[in-house]
Amino acid sequence: RRLSGVSDPYGPLKTHVQRAVIPKLGPWLFSNQESPDLRREVDESVARELDASGTPLAAVDRERLIEEIAADILGYGPLERFLADDTVTEVMVNGFDRIYIERDGKIETTDASFVDDDHLQRIIDKIVSRVGRRVDERSPMVDARLPDGSRVNAIIPPLSLGGPTLTIRKFARDPYTIENLIDFGSLTPKAAHFLQSCVEGKLNVLISGGTGTGKTTLLNALSASIPVDERIITIEDAAELQLQQTHVIRLESRPPNIEGWGELRIR
Repeated sequence: RRLSGVSDPYGPLKTHVQRAVIPKLGPWLFSNQESPDLRREVDESVARELDASGTPLAAVDRERLIEEIAADILGYGPLERFLADDTVTEVMVNGFDRIYIERDGKIETTDASFVDDDHLQRIIDKIVSRVGRRVDERSPMVDARLPDGSRVNAIIPPLSLGGPTLTIRKFARDPYTIENLIDFGSLTPKAAHFLQSCVEGKLNVLISGGTGTGKTTLLNALSASIPVDERIITIEDAAELQLQQTHVIRLESRPPNIEGWGELRIR
């Protein structure tokens, strides 16, 4: 089902301006850090393109469009509104013009889209570069994360035949507790007590399951049972755990560089 909403009357103008601005700013636009100078340059470039378009705009509309287009260019494009929506648990980009979301366990189609494959590819590059990863023809599939810990998987050609694809599994801002899982009916109080006792007793616990079944959610909840006077070290492919203790060292494996060197696996 398509999300309700009124079509943006300035949509074509935004697309035109974005197509013009992105190539002019080049790689600087997708550096790891957004600086005041970059924001000022984006604002000025957008303003120049709006003026050059010849579209009559009221002052308040012009300022709003500059803000919206700049935010789109500097952020995650059409994904921004879904990443900011706490009711959305997953964002699935099957192509630049095919974006789906998951809400309340149901998959919905959306009216959002990127400008083209290049626009989507640039957003992917921006995401993965911020955590020291890369995605190109030699490494066309990558796992990464957003600053809030949300999991990201990107696949590009030649593995993906229909252009770049992107999947973002969002993390809850406040991780679920064991009590939450009991309230949801995911665990019985007896099972929760048994698992907590296993953790406190320092037994090995293996949590396995398919994609999206709640492995990380359960592990986060169980980790709260680790005594605060213990030292915790986590080792992950892509850092996802949200531990509540303070005495924690977080380690992450590293993929090979473009020459094929420097890989450090979990083992």
